[in-house]
Amino acid sequence: MSANSRQVAGKHYESKMQHWDIVAEHDLDYFQAQITKYVMRWKLKNGIQDLQKAQHFIEKYIELAEVGYYG
Repeated sequence: MSANSRQVAGKHYESKMQHWDIVAEHDLDYFQAQITKYVMRWKLKNGIQDLQKAQHFIEKYIELAEVGYYG
């Protein structure tokens, strides 16, 4: 049984393509993965709170980019 064929708790990731497949296909880093996770699920799980979580990750990602951590 493949990992994609089952869901552990909740239904917020039930879709044709799992988020982890998108992360792997696009070689996303940790922050990109977290940001896209929260943006993709916000309507199905925690609403505005998930958008705020994505925003929080973006703020940290920007801070790291500004000091040269990325690039």
